[in-house]
Parts: sequence; C-alpha cells; structure tokens
Amino acid sequence: MYGNNPITCGGAHKVQKIETLASWIEQSDNIVFFGGAGTSTESGIPDFRSAAGLYQTEQHSPYPPEVMLSRSFFVKMPDIFFDFYRSKMLHPDAKPNGCHRLLAKLEAMGKLKAVVTQNIDGLHQKAGSKEVLELHGSIHRNYCMDCRRFFGLEQVMASKHVVPRCPYCQGIIKPDVVLYEEALDQQVLISSMDAITHADLLIVGGTSLTVHPAAELVSYFEGSRSVLLNMDPTPYDRKASLMMNDKIGEVMDQVSGLLGI
Repeated sequence: MYGNNPITCGGAHKVQKIETLASWIEQSDNIVFFGGAGTSTESGIPDFRSAAGLYQTEQHSPYPPEVMLSRSFFVKMPDIFFDFYRSKMLHPDAKPNGCHRLLAKLEAMGKLKAVVTQNIDGLHQKAGSKEVLELHGSIHRNYCMDCRRFFGLEQVMASKHVVPRCPYCQGIIKPDVVLYEEALDQQVLISSMDAITHADLLIVGGTSLTVHPAAELVSYFEGSRSVLLNMDPTPYDRKASLMMNDKIGEVMDQVSGLLGI
C-alpha cells in the first residue's frame, strides 16, 4: 500500500483528489476494492467502531456487543444472541449507495476484478457486483447446525421463535457469518490475498484496518497506487498514495460523474 507521492487532506484540495481518483481508475484495468463497515453507513447501516457505532452506542447492555457476537455466547445464550442480531445486525431494506453502485459498474466494464469485503449485508451483490469475497460471511446465508440445510434471510426473519429452528429437524439455524472466536474461510482468505497481490490499483474504503487477520490483507498489495477512503484515521494513512477523509458514497458518486458512468 505504499505510494511515492502521497496526496493527503492537507496537501490537495478535495476536488483535485476526486479527479486524481477518477484518472487512476481510467488508467487501471485490474482494480480491487477492500471495504469495511463504513462502506454501508450511508445506506443506513451503522458501523462498529466510530463514535456512533454499535460498540459505542450499545455499551449500556449487560453484555458488550463483542461478547454477544462471539461463538461461545451464541452457543450458551442463543436467545440473547438472536435478539441482538435481529435488532442490530439485520437491515433487509437497506439500499446500495454510490460506492456500491460505482464498483458494480466498474466490474461490468472489466476494470474491477474483485470486491473484498468485511461486511455481511450483501449490498455489493444487491448493486450488481458478482466477484465479491465475503471475509465475514453473509446474513443472506443461514444453515441448520444439525442437518446442514441452507435457508435465506427471509426464512430466518419469518421465524415465530426468537431462536430460528429448522423446519425439517428442529436444529438451530445459524447465520453463515464469522463470529468472534471463529476462523475465517481459508479459501476466501486465499482468494482475497491473490486478488490484492495482482491489483494495479487498490481502493480501501470504510474500514479502520484494525480487525485482524482481515486488516493484514492490504500488505499483500504490490502495485504503486493505493487509495484510502475513511472518515477516521487508520494505521495505514501514511502508506496510501491518495487519502481522503470524506463520505465514500458521496466521493464515488462524484467519481462516477467524472467518468460518465
């Protein structure tokens, strides 16, 4: 993620930075996007670690969100887990924003090769992206822990019980999302590493780059141009070629306008 001449908030006007990003996209044909929760905040889905994120606003609960979203808590107290999961993690009516839409268009043009996301909301797919590597799984996939049948989000939300049960064997239906204490899917991780390694432009957006091992993926980038779009500072700010502390959806909408797509 290193750049020879970093363009930061203090060194260039916002318009110039947006024009630079549009120019780099035009010149690239192997773009990879790596995104986190901030990618979806403009779609009405709260992030985790910002001042308005779940980890701050839910501290009044008897159990911290990090605890409730752990594998051991899920096993011991599935009713409390699902109560929190349904009320805070599911946003079925959320719509893609400018970031999701531009990335889908770039993929359709053959420029963007993969979206690597820490999100579980499925908004990239809803926007039209097909090459989406979901590091933490998806709320749209759910499976019975006993018979392994898969179910969609609609079936989970329609359950009359707090803890959704399989209609075939009565086993607990677990969201196919990676909880704390669970390992990431190794094939998804390997595919993400490969995509980032071969990218000629890496765009990182809406992530604090503090959740491991996902955050370490940016170190696999070997290209010369990297872009970091995040509202708050990250450990990789000084390594990005272009850094922007602006709303990613708004920025991508303006880039889309400059590109005429």
